[in-house]
Amino acid sequence: MDVKPKSKYLFEIIVETLLRANKKYEAIIPWYIMTSNDNNEETIKFLEDNNYFGYDKKYVKIFIQGEMPLLDINGEFLIDQDGKIKFASDGNGSIYRSMKENGILEDMKQRKIEWIYICSVDNILLQIVEPILLGLTIKQKNQIASKTIIKANPQEKVGVFCKKNGKPSVIEYTELPEDMLEMVDENKELTFGESHIMCNLFSLSALEKISEETLPYHIAFKKVEYYEYGKLIIPTEPNSYKMEAFIFDSFPLFEKITLLRGNREEDFAPVKNKEGNDSPKTASELYNKYWK
Repeated sequence: MDVKPKSKYLFEIIVETLLRANKKYEAIIPWYIMTSNDNNEETIKFLEDNNYFGYDKKYVKIFIQGEMPLLDINGEFLIDQDGKIKFASDGNGSIYRSMKENGILEDMKQRKIEWIYICSVDNILLQIVEPILLGLTIKQKNQIASKTIIKANPQEKVGVFCKKNGKPSVIEYTELPEDMLEMVDENKELTFGESHIMCNLFSLSALEKISEETLPYHIAFKKVEYYEYGKLIIPTEPNSYKMEAFIFDSFPLFEKITLLRGNREEDFAPVKNKEGNDSPKTASELYNKYWK
């Protein structure tokens, strides 16, 4: 990332945020990182090569998320180079089960951790430690919470909060009907405008509860390389169904959620694309403006 006063890695920015919080609250915050089978070794090597950017390794735990098989348009399994079924990571919603299966929840219990922030790596303005959100959640006696921002425009590609069957939910931008995108309320604000920016807070008991549940899968249709009779096939069009669970699919398991509306200029500088909106360039500009 081209941020001032020098270029920084995404992990480096996260560590700086954690170190500031450690100093402010006089504690060392455990850092749990979920990887995939595709990037686990690379991630560990990167962190080792950079000495975890100065973070105490004893407080860092890395675990691997789950996978699901890839299917072609006929419902047949895609085959990998080794002749076995081809798998892919099954979405950030697999974090709950993966934390349980990898002993992360037990580790949290042993460390007497009560509240856990779960955030994505690609928002360089994300405040990983949110004391106001934590205090508000405890005051409202809720077990889950999220920090939000208002959509920049009806077409912005973000999931939005809503109620489904009376329960807190998030609907993805790809699943929101066209006629609902521009609906406004009596204050002329978008009815479905409260964005989910992957800044979530859970009590440990909430994570334990969710880890026992089976979340629904969303189906994405993507281009995926595969092997057929030992020959590599590189498709030019989407050819495979990928099944993913999303982290917010757990929200309807609870009656209420605490939402704290943030400020886009202070809380949201995502890196989603190589160029244009939500790119390293735009994220760096927002980061530099915030920290100038």
